[in-house]
Amino acid sequence: MESNKPFSIKDRVKSFMYAFNGLKLFLTTQHNAWIHIVAAIVVVVLGFVLKVDRYEWCIFVFAIALVLVTEMLNTAIEFLCDKVSKEIHPAIKKVKDVSAAAVLIAAIAAVVVGLIVFVPKVLLLLPSHA
Repeated sequence: MESNKPFSIKDRVKSFMYAFNGLKLFLTTQHNAWIHIVAAIVVVVLGFVLKVDRYEWCIFVFAIALVLVTEMLNTAIEFLCDKVSKEIHPAIKKVKDVSAAAVLIAAIAAVVVGLIVFVPKVLLLLPSHA
């Protein structure tokens, strides 16, 4: 979709306001959002405690973002599906199930990243490795 409208700071600010409104909506309506936020906080705290390096931080940032982004997209898809049809419809169920599966895959990947980074660091702290 092309626009011949000239660049406008006011329009850019409005677009950021829409995005922040979407973030607020996500955080105030989605219980899973808070589960992901708590998990992210745990990862960040453990990252500082276990002194992860900058490359591991980069991987954590991407893993956390992947989970949050997929959860947000899942939420957007669910909002749209609920608008299209309030009744249970087999096609809409498939759409919702697949979008939920995307979140599941992202969350599993994030857990695997956490295990790959944290397990060796925790093992080094155990008495048999001291």
